[in-house]
Amino acid sequence: MFADAAARWCALAARLLGWRPGEFWQATPAELAMALAAPDDPAAPLPPSREAIARMMERDAHE
Repeated sequence: MFADAAARWCALAARLLGWRPGEFWQATPAELAMALAAPDDPAAPLPPSREAIARMMERDAHE
């Protein structure tokens, strides 16, 4: 059930990352995965490039 899984992931993010519930709910699944991944895990998603961040900021400025 989604609610049960969300509660478990929220608790995990609180314990391991110090996230409050609002921070958990504002994060995307990819952001949560990146935050919880070991730094040397080859399967961990790569952080966005400067160019990707600039594109996201530009898109947000026009919404």
